[in-house]
Amino acid sequence: MKFLVRLGCFSVTLVCSTVLLPFPSPAQDSPALNQGKQGMVVSAHPLASAAGLQMLKAGGNAVDAAVATTFAISVTEPYSAGIGGGGFLLLRSGQTGAIKALDFRERAPLAATRNMYLDAQGKVRPNLSTDGYLAVGVPGTVAGLYEVHRQYGKLPWKTLVQPAIALADQGFLVSPRMAAAIVRQQTLQQNPAARKIFTRNGNPLQVGETLIQQDLAKTLQAIAQNPQSFYQGWIAQAIAQDMQANGGLITLQDLQRYRPIWREAVCGMFRMARVCSMPPPSSGGVHLLQMLNMIGDTDLKGWGWHSPDALHLLIETMRIAYADRARYLGDPDFVKVPVAALISPAYGQQRRQEINLRQARPSSQVQAADPALIQRLNHSKESGDTSHLSVVDKLGNAVSLTFTVNLSFGAGIVTPGTGIVLNNEMDDFAAAPDVPNAFGLVGGDANAIAPGKTPLSSMTPTIVTEQGQLRLVTGSPGGSTIITTVLQIVLNVLVYGMDGQRAVASPRLHHQWLPDQVMVETFGFDPLTLAELQRRGQRIQERSGWGNANAIVRTPEGILKGAADPRGEGVAYGF
Repeated sequence: MKFLVRLGCFSVTLVCSTVLLPFPSPAQDSPALNQGKQGMVVSAHPLASAAGLQMLKAGGNAVDAAVATTFAISVTEPYSAGIGGGGFLLLRSGQTGAIKALDFRERAPLAATRNMYLDAQGKVRPNLSTDGYLAVGVPGTVAGLYEVHRQYGKLPWKTLVQPAIALADQGFLVSPRMAAAIVRQQTLQQNPAARKIFTRNGNPLQVGETLIQQDLAKTLQAIAQNPQSFYQGWIAQAIAQDMQANGGLITLQDLQRYRPIWREAVCGMFRMARVCSMPPPSSGGVHLLQMLNMIGDTDLKGWGWHSPDALHLLIETMRIAYADRARYLGDPDFVKVPVAALISPAYGQQRRQEINLRQARPSSQVQAADPALIQRLNHSKESGDTSHLSVVDKLGNAVSLTFTVNLSFGAGIVTPGTGIVLNNEMDDFAAAPDVPNAFGLVGGDANAIAPGKTPLSSMTPTIVTEQGQLRLVTGSPGGSTIITTVLQIVLNVLVYGMDGQRAVASPRLHHQWLPDQVMVETFGFDPLTLAELQRRGQRIQERSGWGNANAIVRTPEGILKGAADPRGEGVAYGF
């Protein structure tokens, strides 16, 4: 089927044009679309991938394409991510091979307090950290995009926002995924500005209806003229006034003081590959490397893909890593995170010795690392919803970007007159020690709420190189499952030799220490294999597929092959 969309008029070497784009299912992408040598964009929505591809064809680089794609996703997937949220970005320079990490995650308002979600008895009050104005962290997406473009972009900033403006102003057809998300988030019905956009007289938009977001188009126009308008201009004033009127905490001061932060990527060797990912305040990179270190040189391929032995080892490494996550991970600007120790190969091999390959350990018997061991190793040198996009250009520049509003439609509120769906990222803090958040993750003092602090994340944008050459760009949404999803994609490519599409599409499993259960995709694993895992003591819970990952794999011949997750509606566009 074909989908007609006008991506907007702007001048680079392009003229105002109407583009007829294919809108295939991801599994049916033709080779002409999902591979190329000049560039590749993979995102969670065809119209967003098209926006990024348009920038590459206009002479832009990977950063330009990533910025345009991110803004477009903010329009086409408001339930997953947007300018009212935040995220993380990993950037590789094709010229030098250097990899940098940008943190544009949401932050706690200055008026936030450690016990803000607790009642007089110290119990967590339900839904306060997920629904409504108290759940919102200070958004960082616009600041992050402008910062990376300011330093590394090529095309004019205004050009990059134009496709998103056109999509918001002219509208696009509601997909089944969008329609289901609107029905799921009941809080939208309670917020007048959200109800006006996503319902027709209170009835959720249906598949095939046109979603037009004129207030968001106006907001994006202002951002195209001056990105600081989000933090200092009329947009900031609208957010602050709405917060004040409804008991929210974000003020003009919170918005004006927001700055994205460049951080040092966490990198480590896995066999012949160099794996780089996001450092704290994301837990993704640390625990991806920790689990790869525990696997080490184990002959997984010889054991057989998805054999009981291989899966049992994966589950036990996940169990240990998430136990460490709950104790040690938090915002490094507020707490000391022992990154060097946790990603040390020596530490990985020491924890590996705890794993019994014939018998699962109950999570109650799996503890975080001994602080004395962590202190000793840390002196060594440091080597859901949500949306992910991967971009590579002809010069080998690569962007792996994951951003979010947290749960579906975030806090379920829209700032009147702006069209901005606001996040509920405050739920990613530990509201109280060892009390699970919406994803079932627990935490302690390291991830306690504090003014200006960044909540811990699982986002894992990842770039893999071999012998100095780009090999893999990947990432995924999915809350607490993100890290294990990326782990399995990396193993599928590097160990099992899969192409990108099979690596992304393959069935997944997940364990996060608590609750003590192994999630496996329904119909994704052999029943005899699951029975053997249960015999070893694994508590199996089958559920429908999760995540919406994507990847770009570079072949030894220099061909870029994009892969979008068949669990979603995204596509890969290359040339």
